[in-house]
Amino acid sequence: MSTTTTVSGAPPAAPAADYVAPKRLIAFLIMVFGMFMSILDIQIVSASLSEIQAGLSASSSEVSWVQTAYLIAEVIAIPLSGFLSRALGTRLLFAISAAGFTFASLMCGFTSSIEQMILWRAIQGFLGAGMIPTVFASAYTVFPRSKFHIVGPIIGLVATLAPTIGPTVGGYITDALSWHWLFFINVVPGIGITIGVLALVDFDEPHFELLDHFDWWGLGFMAGFLGSLEYVLEEGPRNDWFQDTSIAIFAVICLLSAIAFFWRVLTAREPIVDIRAFTDRNFALGCLFSFCVGIGLYGLTYLYPRYLAEIRGYSALMIGETMFVSGVAMFLTAPLVARLMQKIDMRYLIMFGLILFATGTWQMTWVTRDFDFYELLVPQILRGIGMMMAMVPINNIALGTLAPQMLKNASGLFNLTRNLGGALGLALINTVLDHRTDFHITRLHDKVTWGNAQAVEMLNMFTQKFQGMGDASRMAMKQLSQIVHRQAVVMSFGDAFFALSVFYVGLSLMVMLLNKPSNPANAGGGH
Repeated sequence: MSTTTTVSGAPPAAPAADYVAPKRLIAFLIMVFGMFMSILDIQIVSASLSEIQAGLSASSSEVSWVQTAYLIAEVIAIPLSGFLSRALGTRLLFAISAAGFTFASLMCGFTSSIEQMILWRAIQGFLGAGMIPTVFASAYTVFPRSKFHIVGPIIGLVATLAPTIGPTVGGYITDALSWHWLFFINVVPGIGITIGVLALVDFDEPHFELLDHFDWWGLGFMAGFLGSLEYVLEEGPRNDWFQDTSIAIFAVICLLSAIAFFWRVLTAREPIVDIRAFTDRNFALGCLFSFCVGIGLYGLTYLYPRYLAEIRGYSALMIGETMFVSGVAMFLTAPLVARLMQKIDMRYLIMFGLILFATGTWQMTWVTRDFDFYELLVPQILRGIGMMMAMVPINNIALGTLAPQMLKNASGLFNLTRNLGGALGLALINTVLDHRTDFHITRLHDKVTWGNAQAVEMLNMFTQKFQGMGDASRMAMKQLSQIVHRQAVVMSFGDAFFALSVFYVGLSLMVMLLNKPSNPANAGGGH
C-alpha cells in the first residue's frame, strides 16, 4: 500500500493521465507551424497573381492555374494521408511532407516559365497536404481529453487564420521584396520543421506491411473523382459551366470516378480511404458543418479582396492591411473560445458563432462603392469572432469523440470537407457575381433613359466636361456606361453577401441536430 504526501500550500500534482511531456508538446507545436505554412500557401499568392503573371509572361487564364494546380493536388492528397500515416507513421510522413513542400517551394521561386510554376505548385500542394490532417489526428491522440479545450483552439486558429491572412502576408512580401519570396520564405522554416519532426516526434509506430496492400486502383479513382470535381468548381464560373466542352467532360469523369471510388473503398481489402467514420453521427454532421464553414472561410477571403481591388482600386499591400482585421479578431478570440468550451454546451457556441458570422455578412448587403476600411471594420471583426466560435467546437465535436484508431482516416476526411466547401463556395460566389451583375446592368439600363432627369443631367455634365477633347457626346455616354456597370457590380457584391447571410442563419438552426457533447473538462485523462 502506498501513501501520498502533499506539502501544505503546494498545488496538487497533475494526474498522470493528464501529463503531457514537454518533448511531445514541442514536437506538436512544430507540426502546427508546418500545417500553418501549408494552409497559408493556398492563399498567399492570391493577392500577387498579377505580379506573377507579369514576371512569367503568362496570360490571365494560365496564371489562374497557379492556384488551381495547388488546390487540385492538395484535395487529392488530404484523404490519402490517413492511409500513409498508418503505414509510414506520423514522424516519417510529416518529415517527407515538410521536406517535399520545402523543396517544391524553392523550385517555385526559381521558375522562369508558367509551365514550370504550375508543375511545382502541384507538387507543393500534393506533398504539403499531408501535414494538415496529420496535425488534427495528432491533436486528438497525443493529448488527453481534458486538454482538448487547449489544443482545439490552437489547430482551429491555424486552420482559419492561415487562409484569412494569406493575402495580407502575400501583399507585404511582394511589396517589400518580390513575388519570388512568396516561395523562398518557406525554405528555412521548412528545413527547421523537417529536422525538428525527425528528432522529436514519437507519437506512433509505422506499419510498413500496409504498403504491400496499397490500393492503386482506389488512388486512381479518388484522383479522378476529387481532381475533376476541383477542376469543375474552379473553372466552371469562368467558362459558363457545362457550356464549355472541357468542363462537361470533366464532370462526366468526376461522376464515373466517384461511383468507382465508393465501390472500391467498400470492397477493397485495405481501402485507400476508410469511410466508416461517417457512421458516427457527430462526425458525419461535423463534416457537414465543416463543409459549410469552408464556404464562408474561403469565400470571404476571396470576396473582400475582389471588392477592394475592383471597386476601390486597392493594391495587394492595401488589401492585406484591410483584411488583417479579421486575423486579429480570430487571434484574440481563440483564448476566449478555449474558456467557453469548458463552461458552455459547444452546440450553443457553434450557433452563436454562425449567427455572428451571418450578422457580419448582413451588414455588407448595403455595400456601396464608398465602403472603406472603417465601413469594413465591424463586419470583419464579426467574421473573425464568428469563424473561431464556430470552427473550434466543430473540430472538437467531430473528432474529439472518435476512437483513436479511426482518427487518422477521419482527420483526412474532415479536412477534405472544409477544402471542398471552400471550392464550392468560390464557384457559387463567382456565379452569383456574374449573373447578378448582368441582371443589375439590364435593370439600370432600363432606368437610365432620356426620361430620367437625373441621368440626362449627368450626361450633360459629362458632355460639357469633355468639350474640346474629341467626340464629347460619345465620351460622355461611355463615362455614364462605366458608372452604370460599376454600380451593377457593387450591387452584385451586396447580393452575394445577402446569400451568405441567409445561408448561415439557416445553418445555425441545424446545430441542434448534433448530439450533445460531453464537457472535456469533466472527462478523464484517458481517450
